[in-house]
Amino acid sequence: MNSEQTKSNNSALYTLITVFFFWGFIGASNGVFIPFCKIKFGLDQFQSQLIDFAFYGAYYFGALLLFILSGMAKKDILNSWGFKKGIINGLIISAVGAAFMIYAVTQGSYALILAALFVVALGFSLQQTSAQPFAASLGSPQTASNRLNLAGGVNSFGTTIGPIVVSIALFGVIAGVNLEEFAKKADSLDKMEILYMAVGALFLVAAALFFFSKKLPAGKSDATFEPADKARNILIMITVVLIAIFGYIFSRYEDPEFITRFVENKEVDYLGLWLTVGTLLIIVFGLLYANSAAQKSPQGWGAMRYPQLVLGMLALFTYVGVEVTIQSNLAELLGTPEFGDITGAAIAPYISMYWGSMMIGRWAGAISVFNPSNSLRKILLIVVPYIAFGVVLFVNYISGQDITPLYAYAAVVAVQIVGFFLGQDKPAKTLMIFGVFGMIAMLIGLFSTGTVAIYAFMSGGLFCSIMWPAIFSLGITGLGKYTSQGSAFLVMMILGGGIIPPLQGKISDIIGIHESYFIPVLCFAYIAFYGFAVKGILKKQNIDVDAIEAEGGH
Repeated sequence: MNSEQTKSNNSALYTLITVFFFWGFIGASNGVFIPFCKIKFGLDQFQSQLIDFAFYGAYYFGALLLFILSGMAKKDILNSWGFKKGIINGLIISAVGAAFMIYAVTQGSYALILAALFVVALGFSLQQTSAQPFAASLGSPQTASNRLNLAGGVNSFGTTIGPIVVSIALFGVIAGVNLEEFAKKADSLDKMEILYMAVGALFLVAAALFFFSKKLPAGKSDATFEPADKARNILIMITVVLIAIFGYIFSRYEDPEFITRFVENKEVDYLGLWLTVGTLLIIVFGLLYANSAAQKSPQGWGAMRYPQLVLGMLALFTYVGVEVTIQSNLAELLGTPEFGDITGAAIAPYISMYWGSMMIGRWAGAISVFNPSNSLRKILLIVVPYIAFGVVLFVNYISGQDITPLYAYAAVVAVQIVGFFLGQDKPAKTLMIFGVFGMIAMLIGLFSTGTVAIYAFMSGGLFCSIMWPAIFSLGITGLGKYTSQGSAFLVMMILGGGIIPPLQGKISDIIGIHESYFIPVLCFAYIAFYGFAVKGILKKQNIDVDAIEAEGGH
């Protein structure tokens, strides 16, 4: 590769990294936007979590639609476009979503805000499906993991500053806002127009940079398209049932009697709870059925014949779900007397530290790809997390936050460092250890209150930090010609971020927000199980699981 091409590719990589930043920035800022919308529009906790449903559900629908259309065309549509064009198209869709959001805000409509978030994330779905293989194509395969981990680290930086920027955009200040009073002001949504004007403009600038960079590779893979009609059909069936159930759930909120009984008078909505649980069970049993049927007769099932993929799809579904639900319900939790009555802009540093915890873990997880000596690696595993921790504190400090409540969190970071040493750079082992650590942290949070519990729940970010690359790499291991298809199935499972938070929200409406955090306990337990079980699954296929390198970042 000549120096001119290297410079061109580096330019593409830097532009591409901004796309990773957008995903983190917008997704993490939902944690501040949700409690505001809850008061602004008079929502229950379930309804407020529909922000996540719209945002993360769009990833699933986007990836599924691309898979269905590719099957109908009998070719990989994204690959025929080229990953570069896929990113451009995704950025344009997100820009349209940003314009839609400006309209939704001017109308003051929660339903339109949800629809706008769906369009923004629909563009993200196309970007995400394109960006990771495109990053891998911008240089030698040997250094692909370096590029993907760099992009993942920038993604995490976006999640760290997103809550702070949106807090400023919404409230105009960092702290000292009475959320109850502010949200009820007629003009309380006005500054979101400015934010999304800026975000939409950045989407278009990034798209233009890609479009006018003529020297960039189109980014196409040589993989042949592998149809999977039965897999497509089962995914369509699951989707139709999910739409029907959620359609009925939403329709109930149009009934004034329902609003009076279950929202205003807070009667227990058991039907709503079981319907929401039903959506989860349909996904779980639908995928398990697909794998079982594919084991007996592989024809037409494509990648779903591989148990490491299907169980990995459920693990990724669970991981995104737990990552999102911890922070999306955190604002409601912090607003209770047992957790200090922290509301409004004052919740931003806690949301920021939660997502900053993801950055701490990803920076530490990226150390090994630079091949340091064993002794240097051990030193860096201790030093780098605290450098990242310092960055999170500094970002909050310069934005005017009171960061003194976050100092003692340094002790929790030490627990994660222990996890890295125990994991020994082995994805399955590290996944299992971090799943167990996450489960223990959530149990501590469940059975305590105040600072100890807040730290325990925030530490979920530390333990989630390595899960995307670990699950992704384990899920596609051994798939051969179905690797590209398996990757698409895994991206669909970002749907977990749209299903699990509303489920916890519905449960919190019934048993209380603090008690509802048993949901993350179950999620971490399954992830730990997958880390344990996948090793045996791959061993049966004569694959050395310890030789697998975890790549990429969500």
